Amino acid sequence: MAFWAGGSPSIVDYFPSEDFYRCGYCKNESGSRSNGMWAHSMTVQDYQDLIDRGWRRCRPLQFQPSKSHKKVLKKMLKFLARGEVPKGSCEDEPMDSTMDDAVAGDFALINKLDIQCDLKTLSDDVKESLQSEGKNSKKEEPHELLQSQDSVGEKLGSGEPSHSVKVHTVPKPGKGADLSKPPCRKAKEIRKERKRLKLMQQNPAGELEGFQAQGHPPSLFPPKAKSNQPKSLEDLIFESLPENASHKLEVRVVRSSPPSSQFKATLLESYQVYKRYQMVIHKNSPDTPTESQFTRFLCSSPLEAETPPNGPDCGYGSFHQQYWLDGKIIAVGVIDILPNCVSSVYLYYDPDYSFLSLGVYSALREIAFTRQLHEKTSQLSYYYMGFYIHSCPKMKYKGQYRPSDLLCPETYVWVPIEQCLPSLENSKYCRFNQDPEAVDEDRSTEPDRLQVFHKRAIMPYGVYKKQQKDPSEEAAVLQYASLVGQKCSERMLLFRN
Repeated sequence: MAFWAGGSPSIVDYFPSEDFYRCGYCKNESGSRSNGMWAHSMTVQDYQDLIDRGWRRCRPLQFQPSKSHKKVLKKMLKFLARGEVPKGSCEDEPMDSTMDDAVAGDFALINKLDIQCDLKTLSDDVKESLQSEGKNSKKEEPHELLQSQDSVGEKLGSGEPSHSVKVHTVPKPGKGADLSKPPCRKAKEIRKERKRLKLMQQNPAGELEGFQAQGHPPSLFPPKAKSNQPKSLEDLIFESLPENASHKLEVRVVRSSPPSSQFKATLLESYQVYKRYQMVIHKNSPDTPTESQFTRFLCSSPLEAETPPNGPDCGYGSFHQQYWLDGKIIAVGVIDILPNCVSSVYLYYDPDYSFLSLGVYSALREIAFTRQLHEKTSQLSYYYMGFYIHSCPKMKYKGQYRPSDLLCPETYVWVPIEQCLPSLENSKYCRFNQDPEAVDEDRSTEPDRLQVFHKRAIMPYGVYKKQQKDPSEEAAVLQYASLVGQKCSERMLLFRN
């Protein structure tokens, strides 16, 4: 057929099973049901059309990182620049549904298969630390204060990072306030002092906002040009590091199917990271998963690799995005690059680096990656995060990356998530398209044109069904046609034996 002239068609098996089984997310013993396909081979265009009939996406081109996203990116920069490890619990992974005002993520893009993440100097480090402390001070109890202004100034002058120090000012019983400690001040006054310190740091010799910065230590960083524009995701990711940075991070995109030479050379190390991740995070036994199970799950792919001249330099297909820290793999993001999107499949990481919030960080890198690919391939402009389950915290976090769209399960049009949330609060199943007259434009209207692969022969379903007497066969094929749509049913081959 003409539409297969450029390569092999997609060949799929369809499994109409509708049995209820245990949901791996909410742990409900009968909380999941599915209809599945097994792809023997799959073109990237067919897969693109299929996920547009049942998956979710976000709009990376309009993405601006939220406060929580910036916090994760700054945490990574501080670790790379100075080896600074945050204290306390730093789990900020995507499944944490409490992340505040997270918005749609776009990840740093890479044109080459092997690239270095060249991060620029952390010129805003001290300012950001002060801002962070200002926010933290709002959450402290009234009897706890940050360290005094003089102490902060000494820290700035010494080049050491400033940390918040709790100073308890609770009066001793019967003796009133402790006069040996600074008097209580309002949080607003403390924030104003921090602002003055930042301004003096930027311009130690001049007048800033009506006061003279006399006797202040020289500025640690050169003054920056003021801009009313917020930093882009790429600005935050690619902040440069000092020459004597404590760590070096590289991100490499390697084709996993068919496996490239770089992928083969790093397969064992990548598997060891995955095994440790499963043991520590998911409590698997040391003998599972095996390397063959790992390969089947995250390496083998039915997607046919394509490298069209108008596509991205790395081509389309299945890839691993490897995060190398000081010469060793600490995380791997499994992704598919398709004609219109980057589809996020899975992430695993070394649990020793959980403090870096690698789930959030990798998502932001993938969004920026999508934007970079868009520069070369204009139609590649979306980032897909997979299924969204509003009632499940482990899946609900995806709604915090905005602007995002959800797919209407009846008309298969994309609807901004803000318009969907009120309906989802009232019902687990919703039609998002508000037009009552709207229908699925690609619904199966001519099932006899569906292509079947039977006994090594390709034939329309209209011919195939004349040879069948089992009524359940027709029900399964018609269900398949309704789920994949008319276009895919005519392009893909449904295997029947």
